[in-house]
Amino acid sequence: MYTYSMLTYSTLQDRPREFLAATSLTHEEFARMLPAFAAAYAVLYPPDKTWAGKVRQRRSGGGAKGILSPMQDKLLFILVYQKTNPLQTMHGLQFELSQPQTHYWIHHLLPVLQHALATLGMAPERDASRVATSPLALEGAPDGVLDGTERRRQRPTDAAQQKELYSGKKKTHTDKNLDGGGENARQESRRCRPDMLSHQCDAREGHGFSGL
Repeated sequence: MYTYSMLTYSTLQDRPREFLAATSLTHEEFARMLPAFAAAYAVLYPPDKTWAGKVRQRRSGGGAKGILSPMQDKLLFILVYQKTNPLQTMHGLQFELSQPQTHYWIHHLLPVLQHALATLGMAPERDASRVATSPLALEGAPDGVLDGTERRRQRPTDAAQQKELYSGKKKTHTDKNLDGGGENARQESRRCRPDMLSHQCDAREGHGFSGL
């Protein structure tokens, strides 16, 4: 008989292999990232203000508790999304969220994760000219690997963007993804914005979070 269990930190805390496969982090690495993630969340979404940025009329924490109420589950949610990059509907099923709720939480938590990674010095390098001297690239083997892919995207409405993003090779508009790394590290640089939908941008940044 199959028993369904919603994906939460508590359901994976005693399953290290599954936790690593789902997040790319060990429990120890997750524990080191969590304080930075919680601090970034407090900076981006102050507890004295609503999610819309207005001053709260009542104490934070009142009302019904949400599915992703614990900070551990928020971090787990966004790490699993970054690692597996599923369709939003499929990702929501794992956390008992609808597709609109999943879409909201992805865009709500991605800036928090990026802020936390920057604080820890683990953010993927965006400037290709600095990859060769990046501490993350240098922590692995001296030899590096560089690879590039083009992923089809919607045609931009802006004429300048149309020209910039048009691929003569693919004969369509694409996002250019440049991946590089050594034996124990990976850097990624891409033309992909956090405000893009998952079907528009499925290049996952920060794979493995090597060296965390």
